[in-house]
Amino acid sequence: MDINLFLSVVFLLLCFAPLGSGQYEDIDLEDDIFPNSDLSTVPLRVRRQIKTLMNKETKPHIQELSVKTTVISRYAVTSVSCTMLNRHSTATEGVFPFQIPAAAYISNFTMIIGGKVYPGEIRPKEKKVKLVKEGGAKPQKEREGGESEGDVEAFRVAVSVPAKSQAVFLLTYEQLLQRWLGGYELVTSLRPQQLVSRLSVQVTVADHARITQLEVLPLQNEKSAATASSGAKTQAKPTPPVSTVIQRNRTSCKISFSPSIVQQAKIATSGNLGDFIVRYEVERELGIGDIQFLNGHFVHYLAPKNLPVVPKNVVFVIDTSASMMGTKIRQTKEALFAILRDLNPNDRFNLVSFSSRVKVCQPGQLMTVTPNNIRDAKKFIYMMTPSGGADINGAIQTSSALLSTQVSSPGARPNSVSVILLLTDGRPTVGELESPRILSNTRAAVQERLCVFTVGIGKDVDYRLLERMAAENCGRTRRIMQESHTKDTLKRFYDGIGSPLLTDIQVGYTEGSVQDVTRSHFTNYFNGSEMVIAGKLTNQSSESVHIEVTASSSGRRLVLEADVALRQTRAGQGQAFSNRQTGYAERLWGLLAVKDGLRSRRHSQTRREREELGRQVTNLSLAYNLLTPLTRMVLETADAQLHGNVPENSATTDLSEETIGDLAQSLHRKTEQPGTSVGKPIKKSITISKTSADGDPHFVVEFPLSKLTVCFNINGEPGHVLRLVSDHENSGVTVNGKLIGAPAPAHSHKQQRTYFSTITVVVAQPKRAYIEITPRKVILDATDRMILPCDTTAAVETDGLGVAIVGRANVTVTVQGTIAFVILVHQYKNPAPYQRDHLGFYISNSKGLSKHSHGLLGQFLYQEVGLITPPLSDTVPDHSLAPPPDPALKIKERTVSVVRKSRKLYNGRQKVDCWFVRNNADKLIDGHYEDYVVPHLFDTGNGLHKTNGN
Repeated sequence: MDINLFLSVVFLLLCFAPLGSGQYEDIDLEDDIFPNSDLSTVPLRVRRQIKTLMNKETKPHIQELSVKTTVISRYAVTSVSCTMLNRHSTATEGVFPFQIPAAAYISNFTMIIGGKVYPGEIRPKEKKVKLVKEGGAKPQKEREGGESEGDVEAFRVAVSVPAKSQAVFLLTYEQLLQRWLGGYELVTSLRPQQLVSRLSVQVTVADHARITQLEVLPLQNEKSAATASSGAKTQAKPTPPVSTVIQRNRTSCKISFSPSIVQQAKIATSGNLGDFIVRYEVERELGIGDIQFLNGHFVHYLAPKNLPVVPKNVVFVIDTSASMMGTKIRQTKEALFAILRDLNPNDRFNLVSFSSRVKVCQPGQLMTVTPNNIRDAKKFIYMMTPSGGADINGAIQTSSALLSTQVSSPGARPNSVSVILLLTDGRPTVGELESPRILSNTRAAVQERLCVFTVGIGKDVDYRLLERMAAENCGRTRRIMQESHTKDTLKRFYDGIGSPLLTDIQVGYTEGSVQDVTRSHFTNYFNGSEMVIAGKLTNQSSESVHIEVTASSSGRRLVLEADVALRQTRAGQGQAFSNRQTGYAERLWGLLAVKDGLRSRRHSQTRREREELGRQVTNLSLAYNLLTPLTRMVLETADAQLHGNVPENSATTDLSEETIGDLAQSLHRKTEQPGTSVGKPIKKSITISKTSADGDPHFVVEFPLSKLTVCFNINGEPGHVLRLVSDHENSGVTVNGKLIGAPAPAHSHKQQRTYFSTITVVVAQPKRAYIEITPRKVILDATDRMILPCDTTAAVETDGLGVAIVGRANVTVTVQGTIAFVILVHQYKNPAPYQRDHLGFYISNSKGLSKHSHGLLGQFLYQEVGLITPPLSDTVPDHSLAPPPDPALKIKERTVSVVRKSRKLYNGRQKVDCWFVRNNADKLIDGHYEDYVVPHLFDTGNGLHKTNGN
């Protein structure tokens, strides 16, 4: 037994003392029912009703039920303590029922009966397990039927409690909260099946990131379901349950719920209060995600946003067997009507209904989202009538064939996401009935190209079949226990998969810096969800870890890179938070490693491979004391004579899980791939010519043919948009820059400074695209819209257009491989009043720009310039006393006076000598400065007076 667990048990023993003899002769029923209540404030009728209910109880009464959950960086550990009192004069069976999340793993269960401790011990599962002796403790995890609600499962222990004695049950389970629809949800089920004297729920959330949203929902129970079903108006903003207290600061919050027994009775006299739900979200930075290092382990949370939605192919598979009659089919139809309204224009879809027969809305193909097809789909939904049995296997085969045809067709979109959404309220009764064969047939039909999501309604569903079908095919499952919840739950479930953002995501880390990395390849990423990776550090003295994320986004290839400093991360987490989170990263790694191992075991091809994976998962489960499908929990309990003479040899009770917590943690469809290692980051060298506009802004033009460099200033006004390059009619490229103002430094001859706050590159060929660059982000707007941060190294390539970001340094835009612009990013940590975050624009490659290019910089790309020195005047008698005449430039038959100056380029790293032209480049540029001021950043007028010429 773990020493920490042992100390916890000892502490609880002290808390619940005296338990010595287990005898309670003087029991005051009134004090037991109203332990902390002012009886003068409790209505007499309510008191009598509660007393009546209590007097009718034949089982031990639950004196106290305490549920405490601590969430550290989205990893939740819940401790449940339940104290029962048997007031009767004979031993009575006590039942401890508690519902835990389906994705959670039990890590401890201990009983204290009559003052004696019976700890649970995790052991490897044996191939043959003997039945429990009659009368002994009977702990079990109910997966089918029972009182499960939503994504939870009933845990139940029954044991004989001696006369006038207490029984204490201690349960601990752990889970990684899954992000869904842009937030985290913690559900605590409160269904003790009787009123509780002292009931309390305490939730503590601590994160190193700022908590941006926090919401405590009303209790979700049969009463709220009936209200929703009746169509009663709900409040605009849901209010927390009565007695809820919320305390919060920037990065943590504490929520407590402690209804008195009177308040419980007003909610439900049965004691089944419902689900206590806390939802929250944390602040997220754009880019590589959030990575935390602790005690030799790391956890990487990755949830990109501001990306375009990837087109999807979706088939809705709906059970129309006779059991769907009534509320279920009505609400399913309403949900489908709402879902059809939310389909994206680029999506393709179809509907399949199944009972004893399988029917398809439009056989043989998927439908595009057009008014006529939506109308046909609505008619198909309206005509669905429940009857007959349920051919689940036939429905899955039909829908898989529809999607496979679409995926393999010549006109298939390579980066689309294909999804099956199955809804049923029962078990297979027609066609193939054996679950193993259905699962095998599904895997063969899907072939890791599709994702299967499943929804079950009611208590008669084969949830194990639905869970495995989803888990084995990169999906997720959802349970709907109340028929009246069908519409809202189905619609919300679809919303979670309705916006795929990335496909084929691969995360890699510096080679040799990490090991034992959990799954790092993800087939799909959906908006509002999250990818979580954990691993071990091989060298804790390293300065940093290089991270590289590659993915496809709506036809583009996306690469994100960053160097994460280990020391900086540790220091930035804060001492208080670090103290609270000690050990969490390692346990999270253990939990994810177990899930990955179980998933790999399911996909194993040989018996030897399956056995080896099973051994690895078993060892991990034992190391982290987790009850998994390959382990069992053994309780050394007394037999049926527990209430009397306890024999020396106690019975052994197995509490095992077949599939506890064995659900898909993320939305993927490919088999396991080992964590990818990447080499040390390669310093990206960029070729930059001197032709640029940077700083205040200072313009520099390099004339390679003339071997001269010319410079000038543009003293524009804040808000002006300047045309830098214009070649729209030829290469299809236009570059504009917007000026921002700042006060001039002290003792400066200028009244103000101006800088480029935004640079835009408009591309017309081969496809229209807009690139907007600021010191903080890059917006790529082509067929769809993508936003990338400037503080992360990233790269995107699509249709001959490339955008590469070197974090906090520069952005390179390439067009067709023959045009390249480099935009330097100038960011200040502590800017002076005259400093502003700004950009510098450099032309790196101009081969693809035509000879007709124009703009403040573009007009010089194919020009030659000559340097001339005017002769000395004959009117001056003594040439030695006269100042040397100013040199001049000859360009386009114009003569421009210049003086010698120097400029600093590339953040001051290089100095260049140049010939300076005064007065806003008067006579050097075609026309005047005002001719290059354009109406807006995305204007593509062809330059001076709407021509490319002179």
